[in-house]
Formats: sequence, structure tokens, C-alpha cells
Amino acid sequence: MSTSATRARTVRSGGLPLAVFEQGDPSAPTVLLVHGYPDTHAVWDDVAADLARDHHVVRYDVRGAGASGVPADRTGYRLEQLAADLFAVADAVSPDRPVHLVAHDWGSLQSWEAVTAPGAEHRLASYTTMSGPCLDHMGFWLRERLRRPTPRHLRQLLSQGAHSWYITAFHLPFLAPGVWRLGLARAWPRVLRDLEGVTPRADHPQPTLRRDAVRGIELYRANMRPALRHPRERPTEVPVQLITLTEDHYVGTYLSEGLERWVPRLTRRTLRATHWSALLEKGTTVAGLVREHVARTGAGADAAPAGTPDDGRLVVVTGGGSGIGRATALAFAAEGARVVVCDLDLDAARRTAELAALIGPPAHAYRVDVSDGAAVDAFAEQVAAEHGVPDVLVNNAGIGHSGTFLETTEKEWQRVLDVNLWGVIHGCRAFGTLMADRGEGGHIVNLSSAAAYLPSKALTAYATSKAAVFMLSDCLRAELAGHGIGVSTICPGLVNTNITRTSTFSATTADEQAAKQARAARLYARRGFPPEKVATAILTAVRTGRPVVPVTPEAKAARFLSRLAPGLLRLAARLNVT
Repeated sequence: MSTSATRARTVRSGGLPLAVFEQGDPSAPTVLLVHGYPDTHAVWDDVAADLARDHHVVRYDVRGAGASGVPADRTGYRLEQLAADLFAVADAVSPDRPVHLVAHDWGSLQSWEAVTAPGAEHRLASYTTMSGPCLDHMGFWLRERLRRPTPRHLRQLLSQGAHSWYITAFHLPFLAPGVWRLGLARAWPRVLRDLEGVTPRADHPQPTLRRDAVRGIELYRANMRPALRHPRERPTEVPVQLITLTEDHYVGTYLSEGLERWVPRLTRRTLRATHWSALLEKGTTVAGLVREHVARTGAGADAAPAGTPDDGRLVVVTGGGSGIGRATALAFAAEGARVVVCDLDLDAARRTAELAALIGPPAHAYRVDVSDGAAVDAFAEQVAAEHGVPDVLVNNAGIGHSGTFLETTEKEWQRVLDVNLWGVIHGCRAFGTLMADRGEGGHIVNLSSAAAYLPSKALTAYATSKAAVFMLSDCLRAELAGHGIGVSTICPGLVNTNITRTSTFSATTADEQAAKQARAARLYARRGFPPEKVATAILTAVRTGRPVVPVTPEAKAARFLSRLAPGLLRLAARLNVT
């Protein structure tokens, strides 16, 4: 029997026949794909073809759609019956092992009903959901915002109400069925092309679209009001991967806020795609995310214990052996990210990885000289091969140097620019290329400094390097926006790290340099601003997409003055600060 061909069978549930389609090796892990409205199993064609290379892939037409049976009345479309169908198919195709569930749109809504059923973790090894919240969770989400009508909550309610206009339309007698029958079914390919960015194709939409769409309206009428008005407590121990589609016209990204309350084993991923282009244009990308989640969770027995943080992201931090780099690596690890750190000091990098692994997933350390472009390229290739393409890159590696322009030698200039500027350029080029080619978006964080906009005659080389990083980030942000990759520039002020102990000073003897290093270290220690606060700012910048983030009061004040009164800063630049 060929494992690449599609094999059809029928599974009965609640008195109805369900059309089931299988691909791949039945002995491989089983992935069960559940489609939404107004689709059939065919919407998964691209995803299924990719996953079938190394998985047993199962799809089925939900009741009322495609080749499956049609309920006699509206009660046959209730969520509990849809969940029973899902379990019936899972038990038929994989009776001895739990399945990995993947769902989209209304497939996700009905799958949540199964995932949150008592004991679901014994039948479902993992769940990947796109564009379909649990209706009970959404009911509590609505209650929270109505109970606390803050400006932010009101914006979310109004925005989601505008996105969900069609739900109201679906509850009006005759309107929605009439629209589908009188022309929307014929126009659907153009709707997908113009609104969703989906290239027209012969195999989609399905020939049964008009009747599937009309029948599927009962999904909304049978379930929306009861669940939203009287939500139930619906926790789950199933490992869940939430793929947020950043350009979804129907499901707002904020609907998943607070989902950790119900899903302690939650992995959050983002994909730059519209509601349907995720499956019909980026099927191989979705398949890759599913494959990665399946590999992490295994068949249930290999999954991490409940409560173990794992948000699925891969984060690379350069200069991660100490200071801001180490604090940032640990902050991401605490959120459940998989962390890779590099540093010139391999022992220090390994120590950071050990600490990160104590609070999050296993972490990894490498020795890399960021000033060496070929070495950074090789590092990026190794990370991609061994761990995957990073979701976040933090270009943190840097060195300090003090000296006027006339005092600073060519060799000193070269050293500062090689690390502080070229190190960032090498990292952005190597990892940014990987992110862009992958097509899932990402985020690059570049460590600049308040010195980027706070001139000083005593920090000429250092300030120049950091100002160049600032402008590089602005240019890169514009270029990578089309790839869904954010770029944040972090500008710390005086932060208590060991950079002061390794900073160099122009035109000084060894003894004078040691004395200046000790004096600077004491100044920064008295200032007492910890690197952990910079790490928090970095995590916030990645989460919110904030482009420029001054950190410490003096950095914020200097940023304000650089815009309001730049002449004052130019006068202050003449002061001796060392």
C-alpha cells in the first residue's frame, strides 16, 4: 500500500457518516487536521502534503460539509457533538496512540471543545490552533472587558466587534443563506484573491462550497450565544501551540490575552499571514511549525511536565556571557524561550546557558567573535541546523572605549567599530537573512546607547559606533517590515555591568587605565541600575514592537533633550566626563 496516496474511509459518529482521508505512514505519529467554515478537508492540501513526508496525516469533512453526513436539525451542530466526531475519528485512525491535533477557524472552535474535555491529554498529544478561540474562553474575555471598561479594553471590544460583523449577519433569518446562494459562492475565489492574497487555484474552493456555506451557518446559530452568555471553566493539560496570524481580518490578536489561565502548557507563535493565506499560500510554513511542535511534545509521554515554561521561541543573544546579555538570556528563558548565547568567553557563555536551563528549556552556548563576519555566518548556519531559525536576535555584544578624537588611535577606532558596529551588522545580515527566507517574521534587537544621541568629546569612537547602530536599526526596520520582522533599538544609560572593567582609555599607561576602569566601575556601581531592568525593556520591546527604547532616567532625559534642545547637548559635550 502506498503511503503517499490519499486513502479514504468512513467513520460513523452520532449516526452520521464522516468522510475521512489519510496520507503517510500509519506507523508514524498521527496528525489530525480539522478544517473551518466554509471549507472542507481540501483546504489542508498543502499542509497535509508536506506533513505526510514523515507523519500519518488524517483529515475529515466535518458534519454538514463536503462528503460527510448532514445533521437533521440545528442541535446536530452543537459543539459537544462536533467534539464527539473528532474523538471518533481519532479513535478510528489511531486507536493505540494519542494524536496531534491541528485546527483552523471553526475547526479550532470545535477542537477546543475536545481539547478542554476531562482527560483529553490522554487522547490528544498536542494541539495547534489558528484563528479560532475557545468560545468559553472568549466568554470570560468579554466579561473581563465589560466589567473593567478601560480605554484599552473598549478599543479591543470595538475592534473585535468590527472584525466579527458577519456573526451578527449569520443570525439574521434568510440573509446569509441568500447571499451565499445568490452570488457569494461564485465570487468567493475573487474574495480570497483580493482580500486574503490567495492566488486562484483550480482545486480551491471546493465544488460543494455553496451548500457547505449555507449548512455551516448553523454552526454559528447553534453555539455562539450559549457559550458567550454562559461560559464554562475550560482548562486543559494538553500542550497547545497558538499560531497567531498577524494579518487576520476576523480574529484579533488580543483575543488570546490571558490564555495561560486555561492553558499552562502554552506555546505562542506568530505568522505573517491572513486568515486563509496561512493555509493556501504558506502551507509549508504552517507544516514546519506543526512538525516542530509535534517533535517537542512527542507522543505525550515525552512532553514536559505541566507548568514547565515553553513558549516555543528560539532566541539568540550575542555577548551573553555577562551583564545585559546574560540578564536578557535569563529573562527570555524564564518566559519559556529556548536560548542560544554566544560570547568570546566560552566559559561565561556556558554558565549563562546553565542558569537559563534551570528556569526554562535547555539552553546552548557557543564561542563567537562577532567582529569576524565569516565566524558569525558560520554560527548562524550552525544555529539554524541544530536548533532552527531564531525568532528573536539580540545583538548585545559590545565594548567600551573612552578618548577624544585626537587621542584615539586608528587601531582603537578599528577595535571599537569592529565589535560595536560590525558585530551588529554581521548579526543582522546572517540571522536577518534566515528570518526573511523562513517567512514567519521575527524580531531583531540592537543594543545602542544613550551615547548615540548624547555627544561627548571623551567618547568619540564609542558614541560614533552606537550612533551608527541607531541609524542602521532605523534603515533595517524599514527594509524588514515587509518580511514581518521588527527591529528595536535599545539605548541604555549607566548600567551596572562589567563593561566598565573591560573598557579601554586612549593615551593612558597601564596603571592609569586600571585606575580609570576602577573609578568608572565605582561610579556605575553607585548608580546601581541593574542589567535585569534593561532585559525587561528588551522583552517589552519585542512584545510590543516598540522601535526605540531609552533605558534609565538619564537615557530618557537625553533622548528628550536631543529633540527639544540639541544645542544644549552640544554644549554639554565639551565637558570632561572621565
